[in-house]
This record gives sequence, structure tokens and C-alpha cells, in this order.
Amino acid sequence: MTWRSSTTVADRIFACLPYLLPLIDALLFFSAPFFRQFPELMFLFAPIAPIAGLYRGIPFMGLIVFVALFMLVVRNENISRFIRFNTMQAIMLDIILIICNLIFTLLLSQIFTGGLLLDTIYNVIFLGTLAAVIYSVVQCALGRYAEIPTLSEAVHMRVR
Repeated sequence: MTWRSSTTVADRIFACLPYLLPLIDALLFFSAPFFRQFPELMFLFAPIAPIAGLYRGIPFMGLIVFVALFMLVVRNENISRFIRFNTMQAIMLDIILIICNLIFTLLLSQIFTGGLLLDTIYNVIFLGTLAAVIYSVVQCALGRYAEIPTLSEAVHMRVR
């Protein structure tokens, strides 16, 4: 879906960048069981390893990036709607990952101490996030809005 006008190449590039946020969080929180099963696929994520290391190394970096993206991009009406929409969608994906991480850290890790069930849940979350990020980045590169059911509806309501 295109909204009102076409997008420039710069808009497409800037709309893709915020999707690094949920991708890095998925890599940091949920990828360990997947890479234990498929260690040969770790090379695919080597280009973003330095960014993930920086993200993990600085205290509260996730919160800083989250607030900066929200205040400087999503709330800024001077930036195109295409960029604001994709930034807000990436933030919403990241919020979902943070909530899942809190649930698994606080509740389920006490009940399940590893094992097949917890590894399966982590793999589903990691691969689902990876699929959503890849889909969204491809749609951004094509200049279209990435329509993820329910999530995009919430983003459309939030971004005017």
C-alpha cells in the first residue's frame, strides 16, 4: 500500500534503518538456541555484530535509542509519513520482544530451566521476528508500507 505519495530512495533507506532495533534485540535475547542448533548460520549476522556489541556494552542503550527514535522521528511531523510509520512499526516490534523477554526471564525461566519447550519458544520468537524484519525491509526497499496484521493497524492509528 502506498499512502498519498511516492517515496524517494533516501526515504526508503531511512525507513529500513529502524528495523535494526528489533533485529538486534532478537539476536541478543532469543537467538542462542537457534545458533546452538545451526552454528554455521552465524556468519549471516556478522555484519551487525559490532552494532550489537555496542548496543549491549552501553548501559541503557536500548532505552536511549527507543526514546530517541520516538521523540526525534515518530513525533516529528517534518519527516515523511513513510519513515515515521516504519520507525513506529520497528518500535512496536521491539516492545513486543521486550515484553516477551520479561515474561520469559521472570516467569518461565523459573518453571522451565532450558529444554526442548523453551528452546522451541525462543526459536519461534527469533524466526518470527527475523521474518517480520526481512518482510518489512523488503517492503520498505520497494517503497511500500509493510502491513503486518494487527501491528500495522496500531501503528496507523498512532502515526498521523
